[in-house]
Amino acid sequence: MKLTILGCYSATPQVHTNPTAQILEIKNHTFLIDCGEGTQVELRRNKIKFSRIKHIFISHLHGDHCFGLAGLVSTFRLLTREADLHIYAPKGLKEVITMQMKLSDSWTNYQLIFHELTSKTSEMIYEDDKVEVHTIPLDHRIYTNGFLFKEKLGERKLDMNAVLNEDIDVAYYRKLKQGADVPDNTGKIIRNETVTKNPNPPKSYAFCSDTAYSESIIPIIENATVLYHESTFLEKNEVLALPTKHSTAKQAATIAKKANVGTLILGHYSTRYDSLAEFKTEAETIFTNVKLSKDGKKFNFD
Repeated sequence: MKLTILGCYSATPQVHTNPTAQILEIKNHTFLIDCGEGTQVELRRNKIKFSRIKHIFISHLHGDHCFGLAGLVSTFRLLTREADLHIYAPKGLKEVITMQMKLSDSWTNYQLIFHELTSKTSEMIYEDDKVEVHTIPLDHRIYTNGFLFKEKLGERKLDMNAVLNEDIDVAYYRKLKQGADVPDNTGKIIRNETVTKNPNPPKSYAFCSDTAYSESIIPIIENATVLYHESTFLEKNEVLALPTKHSTAKQAATIAKKANVGTLILGHYSTRYDSLAEFKTEAETIFTNVKLSKDGKKFNFD
């Protein structure tokens, strides 16, 4: 599982900072999460292949999380994209994007499929044989979701020394990986657990964009491998977090601790701060494994 931060600051883009956008690579998927202004430039800067993006998840309709989408959709058209593009977003974004395409006479030459989100309770919005994605209802000024990306349990691993010792034909390797007992070359049934190993524990990534402190998300994100939680403010500016429905670094760490996640990544920083070091210091008073997002930074969770 690999995470690339394309942008991690709040509000307006600046010369050296970008609004929220991320690429999550998980089980051969390349998911784009949020799409603030400048996202397609950052995709190029980070050498992300446009053609690999088939699913885009938008947390809410504030500009710093979605104003880059129309440009990206248009660029895909100019690059003669053919693959379907699925967009999971609050109801209303479909109307905005399709109106822009209509008025600019820029209808896509590929299928643009919107999955409009309206539920205020967590729901599964995507599933295949390797991954599932659930919404995380958040407490912001407008309808907002985070997203929980969960790997499914993979196939069992072959213990090749044991497999060869038992003289099992290669034709049965696939069945072994699927957990079946199989015969050896004499017809004797070999128990699966004697020649295979457990698969790697499935990983999960919880993305919590703009939100006030809310313990209601804890049951959804509990035990996640990685939690990205917004930390727009430091605790000394908590008075600003309340009316804007944002969180502090300390509050993000509290959620991480109560949810028993493996790693906390902070982001969505207000540009009022000259240094990000204080965010990490503050969060570490509550939760130990804290990392700072930074535009262009890559995190690997193997």
